[in-house]
Amino acid sequence: MQKNNYTYVWVSLVILVFGIIFVPKIVDRVKGGSITQNDRLNLKDANDKLAYVEMNGERRKVPPFAFIDQDSLLITNDDYKGKVYLVEFFFTTCPTICPIMNKNLVQIQNEFKNFENFGVASFTINPEYDTPSVLKEYAQDYGITNMDWHLLTGNMNDIYTLANTGFSIFAAEVPEAEGGFEHSGLFALVDKNGFIRSRVDKFGNPIVYYRGTITEQDGENDHGELEQISILKEDIKKLLEE
Repeated sequence: MQKNNYTYVWVSLVILVFGIIFVPKIVDRVKGGSITQNDRLNLKDANDKLAYVEMNGERRKVPPFAFIDQDSLLITNDDYKGKVYLVEFFFTTCPTICPIMNKNLVQIQNEFKNFENFGVASFTINPEYDTPSVLKEYAQDYGITNMDWHLLTGNMNDIYTLANTGFSIFAAEVPEAEGGFEHSGLFALVDKNGFIRSRVDKFGNPIVYYRGTITEQDGENDHGELEQISILKEDIKKLLEE
């Protein structure tokens, strides 16, 4: 019984000391707004920060490229330095997903029309047909007006290496496929320093790429996959503010 009394005394003493030392500091932080404001801001910043896409522990950066655009200008990855931009792989005669992808991109273009540091890089996976003049007409038909939206063509092997190795976004020539090619309908989001970025899923893992084949209006596709254009626009804004 005596031992229990000693224990009680020591616990009481610890509580008393804690109250004398730390409670006034906590009260000061509350009065100063540091808990109710600063701590919440830190939490918000952590949640709003987009993740870097990594491979083998290293941040993935857009590899060097050099192709010709719809105006017959040589465009390289250096032309996108200091800009937030989207990357897609498409072809002008695509009868399936490309029209949806590019209508979504035009919608995004129009929403960010007042931002000089926003652009798009569209790489054709059918460069033999998609010459600069063909790409120029395609751009006009779709209402592409952003000066930093380049529709790019060039060596087929270089484009496929960029897609499948550089971005790990699938693209292949498949004669039996509708349109003669198969490719992913994903968009890559690139920051001002050339790093691939994305938001994270509920498990804390980067989603890596954004679905480009479902419109905001449709909401989801036949497989129950949700559109990601709305969150992509939110994430573009975050990178533009960095």
